[in-house]
Amino acid sequence: MSGSSLHDEQLVRSDEITSKERERRIAESLARLDALGDDDIDLSDMPEVTDFSGAVRGRFYRPPEGQVMLPIDHDVLAWFRAVDENYLTAINAALREHMERHRTS
Repeated sequence: MSGSSLHDEQLVRSDEITSKERERRIAESLARLDALGDDDIDLSDMPEVTDFSGAVRGRFYRPPEGQVMLPIDHDVLAWFRAVDENYLTAINAALREHMERHRTS
C-alpha cells in the first residue's frame, strides 16, 4: 500500500480531540481500509483460514444473561422449588437439556 500506513498517525487520547475530529479520523481510516485490495492485506503473521471443516457453531457465543418473564404452571414451579433450593438454575438446566436434545444443527 502506498502512502502512510494505518498506524502512522500519532495516537491521542480521546478526550484530547473533539468528537468531530474523532469522527473525521475514523472516516479516513475506514476509507483507507475500504480501498485495500485483497492482495494488499499482509497475512504473513496470520494465514487466511479456508478450511472450516472442524468449526463448531456457537463455540464462543455466550448469550447475555438477564431476567425474562416466563409463564410456568404452578405445579411445575412448586415441584422445582421442593426438589432444589436453586430451583431457577434447575429450571434453566432442564430447559437447556431440552433445547440440546431437540437442536437440529
